[in-house]
Amino acid sequence: MSEKNREGKRTARERMAAEREKQKAAEKRRRALIVGASVVCVLALAAVIGVIAANAGKDDDSESAGTVVAPSGAQGEDSLAIPVGKDSAKSTLVVWEDFRCPACKAFEAAYRSTIHELTGAGQLRVEYRLVTIIDGNLGGTGSRNAANAAACAQDVGKFVDYHDVLYQNQPTETDDAFADNSKLFELAAKVEGLDTPAFRTCVEKGTHNSWVEKSNAAFRSGGFTGTPTVLLDGKNIYQDQSMTPEKLKQQVQEAAQG
Repeated sequence: MSEKNREGKRTARERMAAEREKQKAAEKRRRALIVGASVVCVLALAAVIGVIAANAGKDDDSESAGTVVAPSGAQGEDSLAIPVGKDSAKSTLVVWEDFRCPACKAFEAAYRSTIHELTGAGQLRVEYRLVTIIDGNLGGTGSRNAANAAACAQDVGKFVDYHDVLYQNQPTETDDAFADNSKLFELAAKVEGLDTPAFRTCVEKGTHNSWVEKSNAAFRSGGFTGTPTVLLDGKNIYQDQSMTPEKLKQQVQEAAQG
């Protein structure tokens, strides 16, 4: 074989070897691109999943039981007071009460007509603040459920009537009858125009449960010891053994006259 032929074969082998190296290098780059693209896809998928999870969490939070929904027209700090009477009244009566509390029922029975008379005359403004002391002491959910139902009644302007019906039909302290929604609906039927699908939905969903719990927490942080706690312009009149409906009426009317 001539030197020229040997040189030609060697050159051909070198070209083939070079081509194989180029192909290997191209394959490595292709694999690297595939792996890189896969990583990017995984990261993108993770980001999408994270966004979906975050949005789902937001939806859950907006509908969670912990969301505080105050009843319509509630006033005061954190909207924890249900007002009755005119804002222009010279006297304000704050009543912390529990619908399962026998002493609260006794107070209502004694003072109800006087309070209605004074609020109706524009001389007294009442702030009802609902708590769950008996639930805490004896167990059950009747205090909370009744308070929630009363707040649902407030949403449609029927608070006072339903409030009175609940006390007039209060079960014994150890009977957690107000925990049963059917009992709350039965009593709602005694208030004209209250027992509606909207009211029932509000009661069944416990729309104002967290609001009631927040009110109860405010009661405890306020240093009060029991229900009812009744404050006339900041003074605890329930602890005043000389207080009567007639005396309350006199004090409110004197304040109204200036």
